[in-house]
Amino acid sequence: MVETAQISRWGRRLLGKGAAVIAMLILVMASFASPAEAITKIALTHVEANPCPAEMAEGSVTSDGSGRPADCYLISGVATNTTSKVVYDADVFGRVYDNSHNSVMENRTRLGLIPEVPPGDTDFSIRISVPASLDPPLILEQFRSSGFGSAVRLALPGSEFDNDFENDEDF
Repeated sequence: MVETAQISRWGRRLLGKGAAVIAMLILVMASFASPAEAITKIALTHVEANPCPAEMAEGSVTSDGSGRPADCYLISGVATNTTSKVVYDADVFGRVYDNSHNSVMENRTRLGLIPEVPPGDTDFSIRISVPASLDPPLILEQFRSSGFGSAVRLALPGSEFDNDFENDEDF
């Protein structure tokens, strides 16, 4: 028969090895964490839409590319980064309506991005084009933003990263 002291010694050994295995698994999983897990939310305040200056509005076309007359607007406001690190490529999402509360950008809530948001408050502006037939002023709702702890890099054709996907049949 096995004594209690011997069982305790085996239990401590198993627990010690088990804890080491769990710690190793956590380290391995953290090294393969996807960039999406590093998303940082950015608060947007004082968001407003104003007509673009004349030189910026020149050549405006509607977002559907139809060539119909369009008006240029700058959506501006303050982005607040509450972290101690710079946030990069912060996508800006929101809903834009005309004065009659008709959607200006049907099926589109991503309006642009803020390239860098350092810690604290940062002024931002995003240019949009809307059909000239809409009733101003524009109504802005549900604006939010999120970005990443490092710049997002795309593997464009001909770039040094393009070869990473050449033989990948999943894409």
